[in-house]
Amino acid sequence: MKHSINYRVYYEDTDALGIMYHTNYIKFCERGRSELLRDIGLPASQLTEEIGLKFVIRKLEANYLKMVQLDDELTVHTSVKSMKNTSFVMLQSIECQNSVVFEADITVVCVGADHKPIRIPDILREKFEDYLL
Repeated sequence: MKHSINYRVYYEDTDALGIMYHTNYIKFCERGRSELLRDIGLPASQLTEEIGLKFVIRKLEANYLKMVQLDDELTVHTSVKSMKNTSFVMLQSIECQNSVVFEADITVVCVGADHKPIRIPDILREKFEDYLL
């Protein structure tokens, strides 16, 4: 299963030519990951507050396939590709008009208050099972 959420490209997301600036694809992916956590009942703020868990991006492999422009409607899809002891890989894609315009594999590491890697909590591991490819 994958999590999906819709967004629109606003003026602030574009460059002088009205094309979405390349770093904003990554920002939309971040929002998609955050919304997945919120939708499974584990918002990042709660995980930090209650168990001291934080997320750090270790690696990002991105493919920009097509440009998008001002006012385009986007759908961000998020799935869990794999889970290890302290990290997981999310597969994210952005669609515009039913066409994939961006894909990324994003490795996320769980860290504690001391910023050292910690085991993925069982509750998060269980919830991610529904989104595992």
